[in-house]
Amino acid sequence: MAPTLYDVKPEPGDLIEIDRGSYQHWAVYVGDGFVVHMAPPFETPGARSNSIMSVLTEKAMVKKEELWEVVGTDQWKISNSLDEEYEPRPAPVIVADACLLVGQERPYCVFTGNCEHFVNELRYGKAESRQVRKTGEAVMMAGVAAAVGLGIVALAGALFGGSNKKNKNNQ
Repeated sequence: MAPTLYDVKPEPGDLIEIDRGSYQHWAVYVGDGFVVHMAPPFETPGARSNSIMSVLTEKAMVKKEELWEVVGTDQWKISNSLDEEYEPRPAPVIVADACLLVGQERPYCVFTGNCEHFVNELRYGKAESRQVRKTGEAVMMAGVAAAVGLGIVALAGALFGGSNKKNKNNQ
C-alpha cells in the first residue's frame, strides 16, 4: 500500500518522487497538503499522467494540487537526493517561486525540460534529471557494448576469414 500524507510528513520545499511504473513523476511540496508540479495541459486534476502522452507533448502546465490527488494510489517518497551535490535554496524561496509559476504554460521536453528538471531547478537552481542521466548512460553503455560486439565480429572475420582465402589459394 502506498504511503499517504498521514504516514510521511514532507516539509515545504521537499521534492516528492512518485513512482508511475515506467517513469517517475516529480512535484515540490509547498505546504498544507499541496504540491506544485508540471503536467500535460490536457491532464485533469487527480489524473495520472500518461507516459506516452507526456513524452509526446511540447507544452506543460504548472499546477498546484493536493498531494494525494497527484499521487493517487502510486508509491511516493520524499526525495531530496541532490542535497549532497547542491545546496538547496531556502524553503520559503522555493515555495514562493513554485507558487508564482502556477497556471503558466511552459515548454516541455522529456530530455531537457521535464517535471524532474522543473522541481530540481526550484529546489537547487539546477535543472537536472537523474532519469534522463540514467537513461543516457544506459543508451551509451548499450552503444559501447554494440560497438565492442561489432569490433569482435570484425576482428574474428579478419582473423578467420583471411585464413580461408589463404587455404583456397594454396590448394
